[in-house]
Amino acid sequence: MINITLPKPDVTIVRRKQEMGPDETPIKPIYGFIDFHDIPRDKGGLLLFFNQSDELLFVGKARKLRPRLKKHFEDQVSPLRNHREEVAKISAIIIDDPMEREIYETYVINTQQAKYNVEKAFFRD
Repeated sequence: MINITLPKPDVTIVRRKQEMGPDETPIKPIYGFIDFHDIPRDKGGLLLFFNQSDELLFVGKARKLRPRLKKHFEDQVSPLRNHREEVAKISAIIIDDPMEREIYETYVINTQQAKYNVEKAFFRD
């Protein structure tokens, strides 16, 4: 049996409103998220999307995390396109090696039963 231990998330952002200070510039929210800048732009890894109940909705891998994250909220082919309002929290795990990203993605999809991942889900009948 293979034993896989998922690394802890490096960054987690939550849906929230910006609390404005006197010298702050407003940040335009994207589906309620204002902290996209916390997700690394040039690092690869996994993106885990959760709902308000901390249920895993979707897992995706990316060579560059922030651009891929933005695509999930902008394009019309993302598996999240009809569920964007449901996302309350996003965690990013930095994983440089592409093969490790693939293994971890499949592992998380199936052990945590990601709701909207259908292509790599082996737990469904």
